[in-house]
Amino acid sequence: MPRASSAPRYPVRFAAHGFATDKWRLLTQLPAEIMIATIALREGGSRRTVAEGLAGLDAIAAGRGSDSDLVRAVVAAIYSEPEDDRPEPAAPPDGPPARRSGVLAECRRVADVLRGADPADAAAYRHWIQQVAVRVFGASRSGGVLGLSGETVPPVEREFLDDLATALS
Repeated sequence: MPRASSAPRYPVRFAAHGFATDKWRLLTQLPAEIMIATIALREGGSRRTVAEGLAGLDAIAAGRGSDSDLVRAVVAAIYSEPEDDRPEPAAPPDGPPARRSGVLAECRRVADVLRGADPADAAAYRHWIQQVAVRVFGASRSGGVLGLSGETVPPVEREFLDDLATALS
């Protein structure tokens, strides 16, 4: 049953990190946006997106074990938000290039938000977000992650990971 208030119920802990609701929303929505954009960018179309989606969800959930209070609070917020409170997703950008530029713009906004956070928490969040993309890309290949078992990393993946790191810095 929907609540009278339309404001999302985020854990109280986020207030301890000093983030306004709009900034907190950016932090909690970026992991899913990264996962979706990474799946869309993968060469070869829609094949194996179930494995990639599961890898992305697993990478997001892995934040529960982070040493960072911020990352753990973001993951808790993601998994505790009732579906009724989730904002309607915006219409996806038209095609992988538009989705890529959109998610990189979101990363730059999050980087601005993280400038006000504890440096260790900010670094942990950036690393965690990048690992979401790494694990999604890794699920599309057999025999290793990011070329560690002799497979070369496709240029589109390497470029996206580099752009992601730059946008988050």
